[in-house]
Amino acid sequence: MEEARAQFEVNVFSLAELIQLVLPHMRKQKSGRIINVSSMGGRLTTYFGAWYHATKYAVEALSDALRMETSDFDIDVSIIEPGGIKTDWGFIAADKLEASAKGGAYEEQATKAAKGMRSQYSGNMMSDPKIISRAISKAVNSRRPRPRYLIGMGAKPLVFLHTILPTRLFDYSMKHAS
Repeated sequence: MEEARAQFEVNVFSLAELIQLVLPHMRKQKSGRIINVSSMGGRLTTYFGAWYHATKYAVEALSDALRMETSDFDIDVSIIEPGGIKTDWGFIAADKLEASAKGGAYEEQATKAAKGMRSQYSGNMMSDPKIISRAISKAVNSRRPRPRYLIGMGAKPLVFLHTILPTRLFDYSMKHAS
């Protein structure tokens, strides 16, 4: 639970606090743009990613509600939803997964999943982090920014598959992907 709280603190509550700080100024000037970085993980769930995905689903819901609530003040809200990005995140997540499962009922499966994550993030399939800054730049400079920018390795096909596949088939695919 300590790890879950930490993830919510970083991914959701700190974001909400920043929004609370800028929103009064944006409402007063009747314009503004809020761009939240979420993840394709806010639209689908991977094996052993429950708390991470819970925070990203929360960012999606917060952003969607905020977009409706602020539209009368001409404040745009966009969400950047990256797929796999070539960073150390995968290695950090794999290490935390293994450590949290050590000695528990899921140790064997978590160790296997962590190995798969390390393999993915060691390969050349992940997208360059620059795509995130380019998407943010598009959202900032667009006359009418899109509500969502689904970008990066695997994002569009995985979200599409999550939409069209039966839930149990998608779950099976995610569980056996590594």
